[in-house]
Amino acid sequence: MILVTGGAGYIGSVTTLALKEEGFEVLVVDDFSKGHRDLAFGDRLEEGDLRDPAFLEGVFSRYPVEGVLHFAARSLVGESMSDPEGYYDVNLRGTLNLLATMRAHGVRRFVLSSTAAVYGDPTEQPISEEAPKVPTNTYGETKLFLEGALRRYRDAYGMGSVSLRYFNAAGADPRCRTGEHHVPETHLIPLIFDAIEGRRKHLTLFGEDYPTPDGTCIRDYVHVTDLAQAHVRALRRLLEAPDRCEAFNLGNGDGHSVRQVLQVAEKATGRPVPLEVGPRRSGDPSRLVASSRKAQEVLGWVPEHGDLEDIVSTAWAWYIKRFPAD
Repeated sequence: MILVTGGAGYIGSVTTLALKEEGFEVLVVDDFSKGHRDLAFGDRLEEGDLRDPAFLEGVFSRYPVEGVLHFAARSLVGESMSDPEGYYDVNLRGTLNLLATMRAHGVRRFVLSSTAAVYGDPTEQPISEEAPKVPTNTYGETKLFLEGALRRYRDAYGMGSVSLRYFNAAGADPRCRTGEHHVPETHLIPLIFDAIEGRRKHLTLFGEDYPTPDGTCIRDYVHVTDLAQAHVRALRRLLEAPDRCEAFNLGNGDGHSVRQVLQVAEKATGRPVPLEVGPRRSGDPSRLVASSRKAQEVLGWVPEHGDLEDIVSTAWAWYIKRFPAD
């Protein structure tokens, strides 16, 4: 049985479906502070908080867990700077409790949902795994700390791990079973749809004077279904040899600007995006693009849904299913 923390959230729910399609039995653990009960697709469900050691002890005592995929975390960059204590509490204390309980029960396979935020404002593009890790926010710092902790846990306790550093997760399950539903919403593509549907007055474009072809930020958008497949491959690698401690970037290797995303969204929906141009946000790099060569060579992972039109169209199909017109 594979335990998926945060399995009722965005990437966790898509990965749960991918695991089940690969024949794994899945136990979802979620406290539903961010996740949604109707998106918990596991064979079993346990509701509780990873900061509660007694809860975790009960879960691992009841189920024959072989490995853990860990998505449960707080992940908003701005919020992490205004509430660092909350991020240390959830992301660090919760994860360390989880690792301690795994050790006590002899579970040695762990896949961490990490982030490109560990790199901060990188000087090289595309960004490789060897690039300097200088996070500029608390969220990235917590993930970098956990990656370091996993190296120590491997050396001291023989726990194997794979850390997967996402770039911009986007899109939705192609069968429209799950997708993004954040409260509040912070991701560009669903925010565009909110503006189109009148759920917000307009989309704010933060800066149009960056040193990019159209003046707007460039980001590496990777389809959530491809991210899920990377987690399955990472898990299988650990099942074959649980003494590894590795990290991989997950991106398409191609960047798209905010204006390019807007154009594709307008084409997919057939409607214009109400838009207001605002000033740059502090700390926003002009370009973030991943090198995923290592994941391709080692995991055999190649994004199959890398086309921006595919990403936006699946996101739109999910959005109109999740939020039907009034």
